[in-house]
Amino acid sequence: MNLGKLGQAFTAREIFDLIQDDLEQVEKKISAESVAGVDAVTAIGQYLQSAGGKRLRPSLLLLASKAVGNGGATAIHLGAVVEQIHAATLVHDDVIDAAETRRGRPSTNVKWGNHTCVLAGDWLYMQAFQIALRERNFQILDLLISLTQMMVEGELIQLAKIGRIDVTEEDALKLATYKTACLFSGCARLGAVLGGLEGEEEEALASYGRYAGLAFQMVDDLLDFTASAEQLGKPVLSDLKEGKVTLPLIYAMENGHRHARELVARVLEEKEFESVRPETIVMLVQESGALDRARNLAHDYARRAKACLNGRSDSEFGRALLTLPDFILEREN
Repeated sequence: MNLGKLGQAFTAREIFDLIQDDLEQVEKKISAESVAGVDAVTAIGQYLQSAGGKRLRPSLLLLASKAVGNGGATAIHLGAVVEQIHAATLVHDDVIDAAETRRGRPSTNVKWGNHTCVLAGDWLYMQAFQIALRERNFQILDLLISLTQMMVEGELIQLAKIGRIDVTEEDALKLATYKTACLFSGCARLGAVLGGLEGEEEEALASYGRYAGLAFQMVDDLLDFTASAEQLGKPVLSDLKEGKVTLPLIYAMENGHRHARELVARVLEEKEFESVRPETIVMLVQESGALDRARNLAHDYARRAKACLNGRSDSEFGRALLTLPDFILEREN
């Protein structure tokens, strides 16, 4: 059990309460830095920020920086940076996926159109690097550039697999590493760097972030089959409709369900749930044991994340890091 200062388990709320003041400063920084010379870009930035979200990535950076150091203004600035990078990827993802909703609201591409959103996403990336550049720290810039390149490469890897049924477990895990886990890893590594860690200690925190990010993506894939549209803020099985074969589907087809491959192939071909109902796919995946297999993998990654802390949980912030993977496993959206 992960214990808080009074010997009780940390709740999700207690984790975020530890850094609430800093998160509020991150929000103010994002708001101040989202004003562009073009009204549409400013409006898109404000629209994204008003949608809320868990702010898990800046939270991870702040917790890591405070677990090994004292955080400070640079951690707040970089918290805004990683959230803006994340926002830019969401804008571009929705254009590529032709998404219609995001967090229960019309997606930015629906409201402003693809051309404007592509350029707005580019602006958000550049603005994030503008904030980071003010720190005058080449190590930080190098980390941010590397993780952003990796995320773009992940999007290209995913594009090459869209509509294909021959996606393997190895393919899915590589994609999860590039598109999701690398940013989590980067956030934890930035916190380590701000705290003065280097070498094996820095790598340990970066590995913590990577495994936490992989657990996050596994849960994300699971929720597409277990959560309601209201919880997800988008239609159920959106990934499959968009041509993405995720790990639960891969496992279901591997488990040799009689109709699995045929039904998935039909949805990929139609790019819609026409001759196959979403409920049929969900039931198929549930009966195959694929959800349990994917859930077990998520738990394994969470355990690996905790192991990377190497006993670095002697402070409230360290214990919060120890609890964070449990929050990731238990989330419902």
